[in-house]
Formats: sequence, C-alpha cells, structure tokens
Amino acid sequence: MSLVIRNLSDQVADLVRDRIISGSIPGDQAIRQDALAAELGVSKIPLREALTRLEQQGLVFSQANRGFFVRPLSTSEAEEVFALRLKLEPEATAAAALRAESKDQQFATATIETLEQVTDAHGAGVGAFNRAFHLALLRPCAQPVTLTFLERLHILSERYVRKHLEWLGRDDRANAEHRMIFDAWLARDEAAVIELSRVHVVKTLDDLRLQLG
Repeated sequence: MSLVIRNLSDQVADLVRDRIISGSIPGDQAIRQDALAAELGVSKIPLREALTRLEQQGLVFSQANRGFFVRPLSTSEAEEVFALRLKLEPEATAAAALRAESKDQQFATATIETLEQVTDAHGAGVGAFNRAFHLALLRPCAQPVTLTFLERLHILSERYVRKHLEWLGRDDRANAEHRMIFDAWLARDEAAVIELSRVHVVKTLDDLRLQLG
C-alpha cells in the first residue's frame, strides 16, 4: 500500500490505529516496525512518528530498547474512560443539540444511517462509525476544550466498543439506543438527550465489566 507524501504521518497513524482496533496487531509482542512499514509502503520515520502519536492517544506504549506495544484492554481503563465520558458527554451532547444548525443535523443524519447499515451488516469498522456518530452529535456544542477531551476518550473507547459488540444481540440494542438519542437530539429535547446518553454509556460499561472481569 502506498501513501501520498502530504500528511503522511497522519495517514500512517490512522492506518495503524485501524489495525490496533481490529486486533490485527497483537498486543503481546513488540510491534514489528520493519514489517509494518513495508506493508504500508513507508519508511520507519513516519511510522515512528505515528506510533508516538498513538502513544500520546493511549493506544500503545513504549519500552526502552524493546519498542512499541499495543496497550491491553483492561477493566480499570474501561472504568476510567467511560466514567469520564459520563461526566462530560451527556451535557455536551445536549448543548450541541440546542446549538445544532441544519448542516449539523444533516451530517448527523447521514452518519447514523451509515452506522446502522454497517452495524446491521456486521461490517468492519463499526467502532469507527460509532465514534463518528457520537462526535457528530457533539461537535456543535461550542465547547472546544470539552470536545477535545471527548474526541480522545472516544478513540480510547473504540476498542472497547468493538469488544462490547462481539456478543450476539448487542448490535441491535446499540442501534436502538443510538436512534433514541438521535431522535431526542434532533428534537432538541435537552433532558431526554442527557438521560438517554447517560443510560447508553452506563449499559455499555456494565456489559464490559462482565466481559473483562
């Protein structure tokens, strides 16, 4: 696979992130940088830059003289990430609903329709589309610092969402919960958005506790 030079490290970071989230890069051994760079058609310099960026995002960690490793999924990390989402996300989503313009609503509509199609088809990248949906509801909130934190939290959440949806029937429930949140968001029903968003995150965390515990 070849990449254009413009924003090369950004593109490499996105590609490596996809591989980490899909589980195609194992977490129990050092990332094979030579092989991965060859697969992506880049030198090791932009790959190292990408891995450093992913380390800052909390997806990998480095050890001196050993290289980079994928961070393992853990109950403690899930507890922390989803607790922070609970503190920030429901109110920010409600604020965004009140401020959303027509173009924001149209974009969110297209995003949830794509998410539902991918989820129903059990296609690849459900976690990424899930993240895109939640961020589409959040972006009009006019709270740039909060939004920056939530964007990072959703990157960390993505692997857990993928793990959560492995169990039969959870994709249907996720679709139903997303649709209820979206309908309330579109109607600018602040109280409903807050409560539905809170319940959605709590249910996901409760399920993860059973899976990871």
